[in-house]
Amino acid sequence: MPNLRGEGLDPRIKLRHLSVFLEVVRTGSVVQAASALGLTQPALSKTIAELEEILQVKLFDRAGRKLSLTSFGEVFQRYAGASLTALKQGMRSMAQARDDQAAAFSIGALPTVSARILPRAAARFMAQGLGLKPRIVTGPNGYLLSQLRLGEVDLVIGRMAEPEMMRGFAFEHLYEEAIALVVRPAHPLLKSQRFDLAAIANYQLLMPPPGSIIRPTAQRYLTAHALGPFAGEIETISDNFARAYVRASDAVWIISEGVVAEELAHGFLARLPADTSATLGPVGLTTRTDVQPSLPAQLFAQSVREAVAALG
Repeated sequence: MPNLRGEGLDPRIKLRHLSVFLEVVRTGSVVQAASALGLTQPALSKTIAELEEILQVKLFDRAGRKLSLTSFGEVFQRYAGASLTALKQGMRSMAQARDDQAAAFSIGALPTVSARILPRAAARFMAQGLGLKPRIVTGPNGYLLSQLRLGEVDLVIGRMAEPEMMRGFAFEHLYEEAIALVVRPAHPLLKSQRFDLAAIANYQLLMPPPGSIIRPTAQRYLTAHALGPFAGEIETISDNFARAYVRASDAVWIISEGVVAEELAHGFLARLPADTSATLGPVGLTTRTDVQPSLPAQLFAQSVREAVAALG
């Protein structure tokens, strides 16, 4: 432990010493300073005496009831005032940080909703001017559910997980969504007069990896159509990589419809005319059953519901 005396810091000096000293300087009177601080005059005089003893200098010249600073007192005033001001600023900063922390809450979002629903929901929420700060956390479903279970996120928005992963969670259904087989707009498979799903075996396939929420659905769909395994298969949870790769190649990307809804709507990507109605799955809000979501999270959830309703 450092030697405070050797460094010029005496542990005997307390905040009350600085406060009393500066108030006496401000008022120039023991009586007025004691009244302002809610102290008795003897208690205030004792505090000044203690400070002078610690510093081993005389801080005030006394002329009747009036006090004036000595040359030592003038020097000490500059540093004591700066120190107390810095401390108050630090305390205000901590209070601000604490308030900001209280106003913040975390929302876990799967790619299913991150591209289409979530931006609209966030815009609706922020337009209310509530002074609340949502933190959007993205990642694989297993990770987000573990964060929800630990209380690190308040709720998770996205496709419902497999039943074995939903223990201890409640799910509020908002809408149904299928997976899509997505390619670049000029893909050869789009030029065929009659689309044959089996033809995707001739192209690289981008698949969600094991552990991702739609992997079981995608795997069941391919198995039901006697497709796979594929030699040129790439597993990825990176939507940015998959978008870029598909647009620059003839790869076929199997992904949740909502992830690429905007790109499909604007013609940046195209959907193969494959019937994927059997892959419809519920998308909604996942919360813990043992605790009520925080009020900010409930308000954000309402914005999500409104965004979904607005999109029909």
